[in-house]
Amino acid sequence: MPTTITNVIATLKGNASPGRFYVVTGHLDSRVTDVLNFTSDAPGADDDASGVAVVLELARLFATRQFAGTLVFATVAGEEQGLYGSAFMAAQMKAAGGDVQGMFSNDIVGASRAWDGTRPDPHTVRLFVEGVPTAVTPAQVAIMQSVGGENDGTSRQLARFVKDVAPFDLTGMNVRVIWRRDRYLRGSDHISFQAQGYPAGRFTEPRENFNHEHQDTRVVNGVQFGDLPQFVDFDYIARVAKVNGAALWSLATGPGTPKNLQIHVAAPPGLAGINTTTLTWDANTEPDLAGYEVVWRETTAPDWTNVVDVGNVTTVTLDIAKDNVQFGLRAVDQAGHRSPVAFPQVVSS
Repeated sequence: MPTTITNVIATLKGNASPGRFYVVTGHLDSRVTDVLNFTSDAPGADDDASGVAVVLELARLFATRQFAGTLVFATVAGEEQGLYGSAFMAAQMKAAGGDVQGMFSNDIVGASRAWDGTRPDPHTVRLFVEGVPTAVTPAQVAIMQSVGGENDGTSRQLARFVKDVAPFDLTGMNVRVIWRRDRYLRGSDHISFQAQGYPAGRFTEPRENFNHEHQDTRVVNGVQFGDLPQFVDFDYIARVAKVNGAALWSLATGPGTPKNLQIHVAAPPGLAGINTTTLTWDANTEPDLAGYEVVWRETTAPDWTNVVDVGNVTTVTLDIAKDNVQFGLRAVDQAGHRSPVAFPQVVSS
């Protein structure tokens, strides 16, 4: 029968760029073996009270501070039944014209022990990010294939940013980025935001124990089943919160990702620009903007390896052949904070 489900959302409005949003979620619902069973006890300690705990702690810590961008702390409903809460939230933000420049789903972030009781790596959290973006047209996919940009969607750039600003010596956690939308053929609330064209990723523990997820609470042959608090590693959750905190703090404090970055390609017979690279972009609006950095890497490199400061301009021509490397651009403010990297769109000129 029809059922009302409710997201709980707290918004910390930015004081310089309030229209620039960064979202973090956990999900409220839990389940037993039968996804539609709403009467049996479903503690949901790891899936996903752990993610909700991360969101609540971040909201508590950040609430007394001010940031340039807007932070949105959300606990969403109906994830287990079809991502209903996050899909509604993402669609509402899109309809309102929200410029969501980063979103993190914290789903199953509470246990450091594997299914066999071992602790393979209690200082690792996985971050899943898609390659080819969900919300692209066939024409955009064709361009992506032509320029080799399958590894340069906005979600992949967000993951590179997290790796940079949330290192082990700051968070006590290694972020293991996995170039996949989610675990094999599975999904969580970040997918709802990707469907609206927003960069998003999913944090989750290194190796799940399915005895403690989506199970009726029971004992079988001496083995305890059920998503119970006794199987949660609270120190691990705290470290996951540190990773989220470092990423969100850096995103909301720094400048926004540059907009409308274009790489100009000379069309035949005007081939003079083939062995150089011209980039243009829209100026950022932050009052404390210092300028921009062009970054590049070999096409086989997982992360950016080269950088040049080009100043506070909106166009640059580099004596580097675009055939051989991938280019990107990031904004830098006067305090040295950097934005995530923007990847260029192709234009003929």
